[in-house]
Amino acid sequence: MGFLEKLLDGAAVSWKPLGEVAQIKRGTSITKKDIKPGDVPVIAGGRGPAYYHNQSNRTGQTIVVAGSGAYAGFVSWWEKPIFVSDAFSVKPSPGLVPRYCFHWLLSLQGRIHGLKSGGGVPHVYPRDVAPLDIPIPCPNDREKSLAIQGEIVRILDSFTEMTAELTAELTAELEARKKQYNHYRDQLLTFEKDEVEWKTLVEMALDFGRGKSKHRPRNDAKLYGGKIPFIQTGDIRGAPHVISQYTQTYSEFGLKQSKLWPKGTLCITIAANIAETTILDFDACFPDSVIGFVADPTKTSSGYVEYMLQSIKRKLEEKGREKSSAQSNINLATFQQLKLPFPPLEEQARIVSILDKFDTLANSLSEGLPREIELRQRQYEYYRDLLLSFPKPTEAVEA
Repeated sequence: MGFLEKLLDGAAVSWKPLGEVAQIKRGTSITKKDIKPGDVPVIAGGRGPAYYHNQSNRTGQTIVVAGSGAYAGFVSWWEKPIFVSDAFSVKPSPGLVPRYCFHWLLSLQGRIHGLKSGGGVPHVYPRDVAPLDIPIPCPNDREKSLAIQGEIVRILDSFTEMTAELTAELTAELEARKKQYNHYRDQLLTFEKDEVEWKTLVEMALDFGRGKSKHRPRNDAKLYGGKIPFIQTGDIRGAPHVISQYTQTYSEFGLKQSKLWPKGTLCITIAANIAETTILDFDACFPDSVIGFVADPTKTSSGYVEYMLQSIKRKLEEKGREKSSAQSNINLATFQQLKLPFPPLEEQARIVSILDKFDTLANSLSEGLPREIELRQRQYEYYRDLLLSFPKPTEAVEA
């Protein structure tokens, strides 16, 4: 606040309705069939481009507010020419720095989302944001006003740039670690035919087969809401090496028509997402689109088999695409006939230990990336709110 006072240097602050100091202009409706191939983003009701067109209706340095849908009211900034469709643009007057107006609108993002109206598809209209008051420092001296706005923009843009740079650096680091992990995994799990024993998963398992979900319809409410974890293909796709969380549960009724697999079971998807794998950290049920593998501990481990299947995942995905032109899938027989290399248990354990370390490193980066970005975003929001917290006339009188 001391910095803000120093920046103002005693200058007054005027609060004006946005509609008085900016042109708020609706977009031009356009449907997908009207689109002609091009590289101009069409901005409608989402957070990003709906399509790409061959012509624009805004030239650049444009503030856009999404007009409809779940993201109605979402504020975005575009440097390049765009086509504004189911949205509206905000073009500040010459006395208002566009990026200053953009940061101010971002500070009101939650409030703007709250302006949504409509019984069906929610909408935000120009008339909703026009009355919102924007602070204009030193309104009687345009040159000084623009300089103050510019300094605030410089500070806030620096936070935005730092976040973007950090995101790029951490993403590159994560990709490098993943490539390194994949390289060593594939190297450790590559064997000559006569170097080790090649066995099927059935030969190495205490239990091996598809999950069960007999009851129809599968969305029957009676199946759910109990205490038994129920894992589906989507859960497995986004899971780490070992899955420790679940979002859906079966009731006792659900359990009776299914099968409970023990903790340590390797789950393998065979529909939609081919050969996605994870190991259960709890007892759970899963549907017949998932195979369960319970390792015979005298022969192998779920960890070794999971890493092995991930190393040949691309080949399994290709096999799945060969079998179906509509949706990728692969059947139980494919895995029953699949022969994999199994060195002695001690060597398997050594390989798993090495890969576990790589997996932990990759996961720590994967988890740390969004957390670090979120912290940077909070830092930006904190300083943005401070730098735009000009006193309103009523507040000045009370002070």
